[in-house]
Amino acid sequence: MLKGLYKGLRRDERGITGLETAIILIAFVVVASVFAYTVLSAGIFSSQKGQEAVYAGLSEARATMEIKGSMFAYGASGNVTDVSFTLTNAMKGQAIDLTANTGNGTSGNGTSVTIISFTDKNQHVSNVPWGVVFIGKNNSDSLLEQDEQAVITVDLTVLAISPTTYDIFTIEVKPVTGASLILNRTLPARIDPVMDLH
Repeated sequence: MLKGLYKGLRRDERGITGLETAIILIAFVVVASVFAYTVLSAGIFSSQKGQEAVYAGLSEARATMEIKGSMFAYGASGNVTDVSFTLTNAMKGQAIDLTANTGNGTSGNGTSVTIISFTDKNQHVSNVPWGVVFIGKNNSDSLLEQDEQAVITVDLTVLAISPTTYDIFTIEVKPVTGASLILNRTLPARIDPVMDLH
């Protein structure tokens, strides 16, 4: 009788089949967890990159200037010698360094981080001399901050060819951070000592 029972136990493989099923299920769970970890890591990485892009965009937008009022041109002997315009921050946010470029000629003085360039049909000068005067509320530094206004005066006497009647020109203000401000204007039919270019 024991001999018959012993033979029956050796041939019954139900326990081994259950063990194989458990191993397969464990392998499936391990593979699924590795896959889920990979997917979660990729999702976290991409959301972090998205967050960095949003913060970089906000930083650019906060360091953006806008023109306040009109641009004025000043003439003498039929040529434009200077142009001036008022800048302010477009949004509450980052201060913009407006240390003036008072250098002689078109090379600048090497201390300004905001660059102003001039372009017309005859020439492109990438770094023209310019000055700044803060008007109204300000804290006596060179930073354009919230609620401050700065009058920028661009010296055009250093140009090889002075702008004259009907000339179309572009002045680009390029701060170290933030978007460039591009100002396109056309000179009138007569050069007066003071002209409102709108």
